[in-house]
This record gives sequence, C-alpha cells and structure tokens, in this order.
Amino acid sequence: MISMTASGETSREKRLAAIGTAVFAVAPATAAGLVPWLLTRWKVKRPVPGGLPAQCAGVVLIGAGAAVITSSFVRFAVEGQGTPAPFAPTKHLVVGGWYRYVRNPIYVALAASITGQGLLLGQPRLFALAAVGAAPVAAFVVLHEEPTLARTFGSEYEMYRANVPRWLPRLTPWRDGSAAPL
Repeated sequence: MISMTASGETSREKRLAAIGTAVFAVAPATAAGLVPWLLTRWKVKRPVPGGLPAQCAGVVLIGAGAAVITSSFVRFAVEGQGTPAPFAPTKHLVVGGWYRYVRNPIYVALAASITGQGLLLGQPRLFALAAVGAAPVAAFVVLHEEPTLARTFGSEYEMYRANVPRWLPRLTPWRDGSAAPL
C-alpha cells in the first residue's frame, strides 16, 4: 500500500529519494576516495613532481572538489526537491549555486578531486584515472542525462543549456531571471 504524506509525497517517492541520496553519496566517495586509494594506498611518491607547490594545489583541488560536491547534492535536495539519481529525479531544474557556472559541477569536482590527489601524492596514475573516467561520464551525460532533461524540462532546460557550458565553467554566474537562489 502506498501512503501519502501531508506534503503530497508517497512513501515510495520518499524511499526512492533516500536510496538515491545514499547511492549518490556512495558513488562519489567510491570514485574520488576508494578507487584512488586502491590504486595508490595514498602513498606519497618521493620526490613529488612539482614539489610543495604541486602538493598545495592538490590540497586546494581536493578541498574545492569536496565542497562543490557537497553543496551540489544539497542543492538537488533543496532547489530540485529530488536527488541526482535517475530513479529519484528532481521535480525542478537545478540552476542555482555551482550550476550557474557549469552544467555538471559534480562530475567536474570529482575529476578535480582525483587530479588533486595525483598532485598531492605525486601519483600520475591518478591523472590517468581522471582522464579515463571522463569518457564514460561524458557518454552518460550526452546520451542519457541531457536528452532526459530536455524531455522533462523542455524550453527551460534548452535555455539553460544554451547559456551554461557542459564542462568548463563560465567566469560569471548565469542569471535566467528566475527566483532560484545563487
């Protein structure tokens, strides 16, 4: 039996949202944490190519990546009223926060975090991981996510897609005139 909450959500929708949140919390942690650890055991190669400046840049990329991923997940829940999971999608197109600069901030942040670990640890294999991992992500975005968003959100998504780049962030935030918070 499916029950309805006071907000109009069914118990099934709530379960799917919880599963979606769990899956999409575990997936980035696996991609940006477990896989790099399995490849490197987080051991620093000495000497680190680029030395301390490269390591500092790595720390910045890791921290920025984690912050962008976290804030983007929060935005999915608050602004979109859903999750990044295809089986528990948002009810509203998410265009605030980091999404005003780039259409795929979570994927960009994951690549930045993995690259940052490569710099911090002096482990070039993590650069390869980021590059090789980009291919299936790009295919998923182009072949599944973008067509799904176009069907679901129509002209709203088309305007967003025309103004916000897929991978390389804009220098200034896109403002579409809606009430979406920055």
